[in-house]
Amino acid sequence: MHAYPPLGVEVRTPRLVLAGATDERLAQLLPVVRAGVVGPEPLPFDDPMSLYADSPEREWRWLRGIWAGRAQVDPDRWRLYFVVLVDDEPVGMQDLVGTGFSRFGSVTTFSWLAPGARGNGIGSEMRAAVLHLAFDGFGAREATSEAFVDNHASNRVSERLGYEPNGSDWATRRGDAAMLRRWRLTRERWAESRRADIELAGVEECRPVLGL
Repeated sequence: MHAYPPLGVEVRTPRLVLAGATDERLAQLLPVVRAGVVGPEPLPFDDPMSLYADSPEREWRWLRGIWAGRAQVDPDRWRLYFVVLVDDEPVGMQDLVGTGFSRFGSVTTFSWLAPGARGNGIGSEMRAAVLHLAFDGFGAREATSEAFVDNHASNRVSERLGYEPNGSDWATRRGDAAMLRRWRLTRERWAESRRADIELAGVEECRPVLGL
């Protein structure tokens, strides 16, 4: 058990583990960030985004953002950061964000993967894992997601996991305007394909920290 419960939460599937982003795990992931996460266009992230910066500013901003996010936790705003481990090797991150969760029960997600880990279903598996945490562990009512319309991989993950279209929006990436596709997954729809092979650990200890 970790001294700070949000860092002790783990989600295990047959293919991967989402492990609380302790400083030790972030240090293990640092070489991936240093090598670069953003590939050829289309650019995947909206502004501002530390992963667009040049090294070493990229790594510094990435770490500072996570440290700041971990410290700002209350019932109206929290963000849990997980390092994605495949065969004990860190390959990316998966975040779970609650805004007004005590009132609305709504979460959103954010994730990225190392270029070498893409294209083999890991993105879908890590999203399924964090959705299980949200719905089964924290009792969420809905999960939302958004991705640029040309981020086909992220949009396919949302479709595959049962999200339904939920309109569109605009954002900028590197200062240029681009359209976002928005998605929504209700608890009832998630339950239709709920998996029995995902395990949670450390959730009960974490719930009071989030005001649950």
